[in-house]
Amino acid sequence: MIDMNVFHGFLEAIRHLPEMAQPPQMGDAQRVERAKAVMRAKMDRGLALDLEACVHCGYCSEACHFSQSTGDPKYAPNRKLDLLRRFHARETSAFAPVKRLFVRDITADDLREFQELCFDSCTECGRCSMVCPMGINTARGVNVMREALYEAGLAPLELTAVAQEQAGRGTVFGVGPQELRQAVEAIRAEGIAVPLDEPQADVLLVTTVIDVLLYRDAFAATARILNHLGLRWTLRSAGFEAANFGLLAGSESLQAEASRRLVDEALAIGARTVILPECGHAYPALRWDATREDGSALPFEVLAVSEFVGREVTAGRLRLRPSSDRGTYTYHDACKLARHGGVMEEPRAALKALGVDFRETEPTAQRNWCCGGGAGAFLINRAGSLRHQAWEIKREQIEATGAATGADTVVVSCASCRLNFMAGAEQDAWPVRIASLVELAAQQLPVDA
Repeated sequence: MIDMNVFHGFLEAIRHLPEMAQPPQMGDAQRVERAKAVMRAKMDRGLALDLEACVHCGYCSEACHFSQSTGDPKYAPNRKLDLLRRFHARETSAFAPVKRLFVRDITADDLREFQELCFDSCTECGRCSMVCPMGINTARGVNVMREALYEAGLAPLELTAVAQEQAGRGTVFGVGPQELRQAVEAIRAEGIAVPLDEPQADVLLVTTVIDVLLYRDAFAATARILNHLGLRWTLRSAGFEAANFGLLAGSESLQAEASRRLVDEALAIGARTVILPECGHAYPALRWDATREDGSALPFEVLAVSEFVGREVTAGRLRLRPSSDRGTYTYHDACKLARHGGVMEEPRAALKALGVDFRETEPTAQRNWCCGGGAGAFLINRAGSLRHQAWEIKREQIEATGAATGADTVVVSCASCRLNFMAGAEQDAWPVRIASLVELAAQQLPVDA
């Protein structure tokens, strides 16, 4: 059961994040030079091809929730790469000496303008790339722009504040090892075994500040499932936070540091699997971007908890009791899990095992609409109106799932999506229940579990 007072307290904490940020002080010339240095370092053949391949067909605009919900052409995905495209034309393209004669240089004001385009109005969901006839990876270009803006001291203050806290104090929203232990004790008080700081384990479970503070039922549900399967698992207080605010803010170094804490703990206990909580952006941060300190590949498997549950169901190791709920259900595919990671069949296998009346959204799976709150957008205060307009597309999609009034329950497997759904539902007085996949699965474990 979610404590709405805690939810509103979390929203209030977000409102005060800008007061905590310590952005670097620098002049405009230095901002431009630092941004250009990032663009130059990231400009490989693939990125250059993406920048040169755009034919301005407009398909990406039709796929973008921000562009479609506002009707404003400035939010078109291809437009978000214009500054990077201009830099490439002047500095790194084959015809750069000629282009410099008529393509104007980047200014600090340009960088400030693109902060909204690359942070507030882009969740890097990748839907635009799905429809692009040229196969342009817009999300990657936007990520490069975020890194450039961060180095120029122009990342949103909210994301800067949390990234700095995570790097400097090792906490996120004040949640560190002590708060983790308190959450573990609270779950243990419910009769659920939660191993903490075991020296050896096959599975390392990591969690997030959101689960520790707000979605503790999802945390407890994961523990129940791992215990039911008889796995040797543990949490580690020195490395448990899966949320990676270096990734969201655009700092490659802070991203690597946040991932290193998890990697070091997994290596220390000899883990063969690391299970991530219901957190979309944690998936690419650890599964694809993280390496060992020597740059070699990780010697363990990284799984999202929805992916893990679905695999166990499919393999027959996790058997769930059919639910008695006669309502209608639909599933929201988190962008980083489905579109980027291919985690689509596993959550559906779990829902099928629950025996509920399941209705797919249209479009679904990898073409599903983004909720509008990912990639840190949920934390940016000034983006609230934009975010809600984008979420309204998601709401309408769920309301059209085929039931008389749409699905009764929308199931999610990402805490950022869940937060954005909750905020949107409260603002619109939307009656649809928002449920966690891992919580639903744990509720239907055999009665002796």
